[in-house]
Amino acid sequence: MFIQTEVTPNPATLKFLPGRVLIESGTEEFSDRDEAEARSPLAAKLMAIPDVAGVFFGFDFVTVTKRTGEWQHLKPAVLATLMEHFMADEPVMAANGGPAATSGEEFFSQADEQTVATIKELLETRVRPAVAQDGGDITFRGFKDGTVYLNMRGACAGCPSSTATLKHGIQNLLRHFVPEVEAVEAVEAA
Repeated sequence: MFIQTEVTPNPATLKFLPGRVLIESGTEEFSDRDEAEARSPLAAKLMAIPDVAGVFFGFDFVTVTKRTGEWQHLKPAVLATLMEHFMADEPVMAANGGPAATSGEEFFSQADEQTVATIKELLETRVRPAVAQDGGDITFRGFKDGTVYLNMRGACAGCPSSTATLKHGIQNLLRHFVPEVEAVEAVEAA
């Protein structure tokens, strides 16, 4: 088995590509060891490695975020854990480890329903695939008074270039296609 590794725009996060599907749909994120142990055998193993601060699963990739230290010391432990897990053919998610509790309700006015539908379509077709290439995910949280609120996950969370991604990339794209959009802001999951 060969696991590819890619750098991400976030120097604290590496992307690992094991060459197989990890999550059929959606994404999963773990920043707490107890939650990982309850929901994902693989995330629990990765979170047990010293200095691992977070694990994010996409369709066919894992991103691992470190607290401190150098990747040259942490990367071999992550690769060994991934190899051991996949060679044992163990599941990524526990049978009872369904999706995480929703991170709060979306918020927007009923009058903005069509605008929100257009924003979500643009995010799904143009933004999320590009962000997944960098090992992250961006989800819609809300729309109010011309501002789109997005939650950044995986490699995007805490990335030094995330502000540029939001302001120069996503904001410009949305403003071009949706005149009602004036600004884009990042929000934490509730």
